Amino acid sequence: MSLDEYHTLRSDAAGEGLSERPVTYANLVNQFYELVTDFYEYGWGRSFHFAPRKQGESFPESIARHEHYLADALRLGRESRVLDAGCGVGGPLLEIAGHTGAAIVGLNNSAYQIQKGERYLRRAGLADRCSFLRGDFMDIPAPAATFDAAYAIESTCHAPDRVAVFREIQRLLRPGGEFVGYEWCVTDRFDAGNAGHRQIVADIEEGNALPPILSTGAVLESLQKAGFDIVRSEDRAHDSAPETPWYHSLSGNDGSLRGLPRTPLGRKVTRAATRALEAVRLAPRGTTDVSDFLNRAADALVAGGETGIFTPMFFFHARKPDA
Repeated sequence: MSLDEYHTLRSDAAGEGLSERPVTYANLVNQFYELVTDFYEYGWGRSFHFAPRKQGESFPESIARHEHYLADALRLGRESRVLDAGCGVGGPLLEIAGHTGAAIVGLNNSAYQIQKGERYLRRAGLADRCSFLRGDFMDIPAPAATFDAAYAIESTCHAPDRVAVFREIQRLLRPGGEFVGYEWCVTDRFDAGNAGHRQIVADIEEGNALPPILSTGAVLESLQKAGFDIVRSEDRAHDSAPETPWYHSLSGNDGSLRGLPRTPLGRKVTRAATRALEAVRLAPRGTTDVSDFLNRAADALVAGGETGIFTPMFFFHARKPDA
């Protein structure tokens, strides 16, 4: 899929109405991740999410701690059967399975990402108790009451109907089962009357294959409409040290090799290098365009973080009522 095709597909999905044509939007998200997965892995790692970072903590350490926070909230152990809703290439799945001993099923609609994830699972020696399931989390191909617990890390924000996806996850939980996650949300600082705020959010949506981003309150309301009881919630972006906000690695100011391509010089060098590699056919045609596209998306995320109008880590802990 090319970047032009992505923009065309996104325009078509938006024009048809996301809640009325969820299949169209599922295809958009699937194609988006096939376009960007290799870029994400190269620049970020196998866990495609942000994390609050403590002072003196490395980026990988913050990512792992953020994942452990979910596992510990669910009190996972070796007897737990868990759903990872929107698992990417399985980075969090591998970390949480190793941390807790739980049996985890990673749900993903991308055959490309599942293929990668299964390879990583075998290398980690976890294929005997963890697996992947291909399917859309709006219509999960599994029987009711299959799982003890579920988590979603920055994934259900892709759903065109948040109540519907939460209701589907609730269906798969046993009575009393718990669901935790991190959501992309606009915060109370977002002012819908501010054109600058609207543009930042629109750019985040465009650059990450998202439907309209919900407020934190709307996410909690959606969980309740889906039949969950809310245990607690918080914006974990506030747990970051002031020197290392969640968007620090995107800002080009963290002094690491990961952040180097995000500096002005790094962007110029990266762009020249990818153009040269495309010219000699060592990189696929369109690589530079995708890199530029992701840089614009990153700029919007940094702006959302700096203004405080956006968070990618609104934590929720919900529970399915007992029968």
